[in-house]
Amino acid sequence: MEQHTAQSRRRVLVVALVALALQGCSQAGQWVGRAPPPLPLPAGIAVAFNHRADAHYRSPIHGGQRSGDDLEALLLQTIRSARRELLVAVQELSLPQVAQALVEQHRRGLRVQVVLENTYSQPWSQQHEAELSPHLRQRRRQLMALADRNRDGQLSAEERQQGDAVALLLRGGVPLLDDSADGSRGSALMHSKFLVADRRVVVTGSANFTPSCIHGDPDDRRTRGNVNHLLRLESPALAAVFADEFQRLWGDGPGGAPDSRFGLAKGSGAPSTVLVGNTPVTVLFAPHRRRDPHGGLALIANTLATAERRLDLALFVLSAQPLTGVIAELQQRGVTLRVLADPGFASRPFSEVLDLLGVALADQHCKHEAGNQPLQQPSEGVGIPRLPGGDKLHHKFAVIDNRTVITGSFNWSPSAAHQNDEVLLVIESPLLAAHFTREMDRLWRGAELGITERLSRKLAANRRRCGSGVLREATTMAIRQRRVAASPNHP
Repeated sequence: MEQHTAQSRRRVLVVALVALALQGCSQAGQWVGRAPPPLPLPAGIAVAFNHRADAHYRSPIHGGQRSGDDLEALLLQTIRSARRELLVAVQELSLPQVAQALVEQHRRGLRVQVVLENTYSQPWSQQHEAELSPHLRQRRRQLMALADRNRDGQLSAEERQQGDAVALLLRGGVPLLDDSADGSRGSALMHSKFLVADRRVVVTGSANFTPSCIHGDPDDRRTRGNVNHLLRLESPALAAVFADEFQRLWGDGPGGAPDSRFGLAKGSGAPSTVLVGNTPVTVLFAPHRRRDPHGGLALIANTLATAERRLDLALFVLSAQPLTGVIAELQQRGVTLRVLADPGFASRPFSEVLDLLGVALADQHCKHEAGNQPLQQPSEGVGIPRLPGGDKLHHKFAVIDNRTVITGSFNWSPSAAHQNDEVLLVIESPLLAAHFTREMDRLWRGAELGITERLSRKLAANRRRCGSGVLREATTMAIRQRRVAASPNHP
């Protein structure tokens, strides 16, 4: 009885803390009529969606009220409530308030350690635009706009100092390394996104700790941030699993022996399953070699195969041919499908969304992907969501039979499975699944399904240029995938 009471109290505390964090410093928006009742959550788990329709907060980027949960407030609350240790492994950290909160905790005597992807581990204020790629040039301009607090178009020395998150970390003495610490030029991508506080709390999900992933582009008022979510899970057992993964990345830390391990050198093993409250959570860290039976694509395929009635997918990227086969089989078994992919990736030549629609696009060399297999019977429930201009669908989640959630940093691609450092979670909880289903319902409203007018024009232009195209050889395809995975723009 006492154990049950303690669990209940912890559950109430977690939900209350996250609710407080999501409110930030702003007032809730005013609603006309009756707001929908809040959905319950499993003990020890909270989830936040930055485009959620029935929550509002004041954007720290543009200052106005907007819909959604404040993911940055969730991060700040978790960081500021820590008492002993903060471990952060994230592809990119460019939110100055998050960096400053980590610096303050470091100065209070907490152990604070940060791992970043090498593309984003240098202060933007120390970079010269002429030396950057177009992608990094655009990023630098956005972060300069974020640092320009008085919006006068000029950056003072103070604005540069306070607006550069990585510079704040380095100047504050926070130990930091990137995926070149193993002596290499960096893994394909250090794409993980997690924070561990006091070996007790884990925050993870699809969002990088950046303005564009959470609030919107600082230089574009149309945007509301790439569509993302974060989970907060309170469990010493789960935190220990994440802390072990962090230690593999960290090694001896900056200045120590070159024993950090990233990518395949890390030796990722089998999935681990722990309880968060009474909820089973399976966690897998990528990458794995292609013949390793414990790989992320195998875990996804095996989990999808359990679907009996309904499958919802909201994905940034779907480019793994084996998963298309699983989805097609589920469709033949009568499982109801709702599949939404990011509009920018859905119609690329390597997109499996095209296979689900029964069509194919040749690439710039008029070649088709090796093993390309468009479905003879196209799926009906496949499309792209309508998003604010400039934003991306950055989720990587599935909901199976309203009971199982697949999520994490893991894009559904060979690169995620076999090259990148990633987090993949499978959570068995009807209560949590209801929250992701609500997010899917929101995205589904107004989505464009099937072969859209834009895609139809693209297919016609592709046929005029390439005819039927030529099937690319598998060996050539493998080389191309490695090159694409090394690109900083690749997921």
